[in-house]
Amino acid sequence: MGFSYDKLWKKLIDNKMNKTDLQKCVGITSRTIAKMGKNENVNMGTLGKLCDYFQCDISDILEYKICENLRKNLRG
Repeated sequence: MGFSYDKLWKKLIDNKMNKTDLQKCVGITSRTIAKMGKNENVNMGTLGKLCDYFQCDISDILEYKICENLRKNLRG
């Protein structure tokens, strides 16, 4: 699967924010929000802005989920 931003979306709910609020408060583009919505990669600068805004660690907004097929291949 790769990266998941589910923790970020939960943080928005907990803070009573929507994606437009996030875009304005953090200063990121709607394209970046869309990429995160599809669990695509974004640059480290964006992740840094998010961590600064929420005063959190990157693991509080981003999670890596290894693909089950890859996991099976790694085991042999």
